[in-house]
Amino acid sequence: MAQRVLVIEDESAIAEGLAYNLRQEGLEPLLAADGDTGLQLARTAKPDLILLDLMLPGVGGLDVCRALRRESDVPIIMLTAKDSEIDKIVGLEVGADDYITKPFSVREVLARIRAVLRRAGNRPDGDAEEVQVDHLAINFAKHAVTVDGRPITLSPKEFDLLKILIRNRGRVMTRDLLLDRVWGEDAFVEPRTVDVHIRWLREKIEQDPSHPVLIQTVRGAGYRFKD
Repeated sequence: MAQRVLVIEDESAIAEGLAYNLRQEGLEPLLAADGDTGLQLARTAKPDLILLDLMLPGVGGLDVCRALRRESDVPIIMLTAKDSEIDKIVGLEVGADDYITKPFSVREVLARIRAVLRRAGNRPDGDAEEVQVDHLAINFAKHAVTVDGRPITLSPKEFDLLKILIRNRGRVMTRDLLLDRVWGEDAFVEPRTVDVHIRWLREKIEQDPSHPVLIQTVRGAGYRFKD
């Protein structure tokens, strides 16, 4: 079955051009011209990837991304005419996997799609009960973690943080996104709290916490679990 790519783009010429090329790549395109329709399609059609325009009528692209990230880990690539560094950072902070500025070449878009789908395919199954990465094994159902076969004890927040990172292997997770997922969006917690818990986690699961391999720091963005 062809993988589905939802294109949420209000410029019909761009949307139709992307749809044509996606079909040529053996992918199944779905089109939405505004944020509300895009959200509805994302929830009902269950696409494998979303191309999301930042500037949309109605619900904007950033708000669409925020809404989807509260309920789904579907890969999202943002499309926008904006190219400033701050816009890119904001896009990544709300949970986008990649960011492409207009005007773009179709070849570049297709290459980015293939790369993101490949990374998503390498992530553990969202329903997997147990995952092993190098010397680390985690059983989600039993809340059990072992390092080199030795059981270790994690606090509830440390376990939840590790689970989110592993479930999103290869994806940059910003501090704000981790705070939202682990502590809740209404919690009054400083972003530095994430850094502290990451340090504690590294001390427990990394073979050399001063040179971490599993939980990688992405300077200026957040953290990423080894792909």
